[in-house]
Amino acid sequence: MTAPHRYLVGLVGTGVTPSLTPPLHMAEARALGLDYLYRTIDLTSLALVPDQLPDILTWARRLGFDALNVTHPCKRLVIEYLDRVDPVAAALGAVNTVLFTDEGLVGYNTDTTGFETAFRTGLPDAALEQVVLLGAGGAGSAVGDALLRSGVRRLTVVDVDANRAGEVAADLDARHAAHVEAAAPAELARLLADADGVVHCTPTGMHDHPGLPFSPALLRPGLWVADIVYRPLETALLRAARAAGCRTLDGGRMAVFQAVDAFALITGIRPDPDRMIDHFHRLVAADELVR
Repeated sequence: MTAPHRYLVGLVGTGVTPSLTPPLHMAEARALGLDYLYRTIDLTSLALVPDQLPDILTWARRLGFDALNVTHPCKRLVIEYLDRVDPVAAALGAVNTVLFTDEGLVGYNTDTTGFETAFRTGLPDAALEQVVLLGAGGAGSAVGDALLRSGVRRLTVVDVDANRAGEVAADLDARHAAHVEAAAPAELARLLADADGVVHCTPTGMHDHPGLPFSPALLRPGLWVADIVYRPLETALLRAARAAGCRTLDGGRMAVFQAVDAFALITGIRPDPDRMIDHFHRLVAADELVR
């Protein structure tokens, strides 16, 4: 009789020790009767640097890890050390899940698939003619890709870094049958006046970066607003949007659905999304009490 597989998974990145991803994965594994241990590999607390990523991958494999989730600042760096990259992740140029397989190291991006599912289920029937994407970092690029796969016909990428906004917009425009352009934050008033929706993908609103990414006076009924920040779930932007009569989507759904997709890749078992959402909300509530 073959013993049940014992899963060992890690999260690599800077400042990841407080992450809710490990307890979220392990709670779902317990519900499914799986032996599943998930640990953080915090570059900051371990005094490691991103350039040591090849060594981390080598030792993780030697120590019997099944997979690693990868976050800032390693999502792009990790690609050159992989044997194969899923086409979606390759197109994005960013990987957040690495599987250790018999054929080598294989990379995936569940940020983009996670947002796609979160958006489809959290804002069903949202108008998609014209959407503003605020933030052109790695998360913004993944979200932009998901929005275009979801049917957005005109996407405007806004970032304080004009070059980065231009690069992300050009990349998305080249890969999708939609119109994608870049714009500066100074143009937000005009853009939001005509937009169906806006997705916020910058750190503004997080506990360590409080505030609003733009003036709440630009919000109006008929505009839907999605925020990928999930600590806190109730950001100042979402509070202002609901007060203005907007439909909203919080960042918790993306956080959960990227974990759902990663868990399925790692175990070959599709987890229960509703159960993971419930557990995620309990974790966030406990986190808020601590704060």
